[in-house]
Amino acid sequence: MPTTTVVHLMRHGEVFNPEGVLYGRLPGYHLSDLGREMAQVVADHLAAHDITHVVASPLERAIETASPIAASHNLGITVDPRVVEAGNFFQGKRVGVGDGALREPKYWGKLVDPFTPSWGERYDGIAARMLAAIEDARIAATGHAAVIVSHQLPVWTVRSKLEGRRLWHDPRKRECALASLTSLHYSDGELVTITYSEPAAELLERAAKKSGA
Repeated sequence: MPTTTVVHLMRHGEVFNPEGVLYGRLPGYHLSDLGREMAQVVADHLAAHDITHVVASPLERAIETASPIAASHNLGITVDPRVVEAGNFFQGKRVGVGDGALREPKYWGKLVDPFTPSWGERYDGIAARMLAAIEDARIAATGHAAVIVSHQLPVWTVRSKLEGRRLWHDPRKRECALASLTSLHYSDGELVTITYSEPAAELLERAAKKSGA
């Protein structure tokens, strides 16, 4: 029988961010009350799964999201800086479409290259570090399952890499909702399929209503 292993890439839950800034790698950004609910819903969803290894980005929101999953399986959390949020020049600024920093001409030079991109960490670099972390988690959980709690851009970038798509993209078209699971299924160490699910879908609807989306 082949050895099957699953590595779940989870995006963290909703973050308390009343200023509406791009918080990036800044410390001090924690899950909101709704974000903690999301984390618990996913932990409940995964409770019957054979999770033997839990990894999180070093940022607070990722560790807080991973905590109920680790607790439900009596596991510790391995903090891995390779799955941290992407570096971004606009970190700490408001960057909504048509407002905030993007309206200021002094920043326009950072927007000239969407392919690398010019405003932040290279997409190929994000994919490389994520792939390395995923491989280590797969090995650690061989024959079982692992969870890696990361962030939207790193998860979407590595999924695009694994599925053979270009890495530059329209951020509005990412399939990586809050508290979602992008699950990598391996057979004898070979990736055979990628699935996507949103265990906290009902809470996502509440978040959308809350934000006016």
